[in-house]
Amino acid sequence: MKKMTRQPTHPGSIINDDYLKPLSITITKLASALNVSRKTLSKIINGKGAITPDMALRLSRAFDTSPKFWINLQRNYDLWKAENNSNAWESVKPFSSQLLHAGC
Repeated sequence: MKKMTRQPTHPGSIINDDYLKPLSITITKLASALNVSRKTLSKIINGKGAITPDMALRLSRAFDTSPKFWINLQRNYDLWKAENNSNAWESVKPFSSQLLHAGC
């Protein structure tokens, strides 16, 4: 699998740059429309919070997108961060296929 070298854009930046700014919507107005607190939405927009499945459903409804779009943005961002911010996962040794099938 080809490793992505550039950090994916946080979904909050996409909300801000592709929706809030072009549509002239404030964080407060969008938070109200999504029925979430301004603080919750602000954390996401500032890259300090994550898109949950519930938030993905809300955003998909508000912006006529799919929930998978938002979940995939968050997943790609999270995986990139995990892979690039720590190498502890590289010390995990794979199980051999023999060992996996021994109990069958």
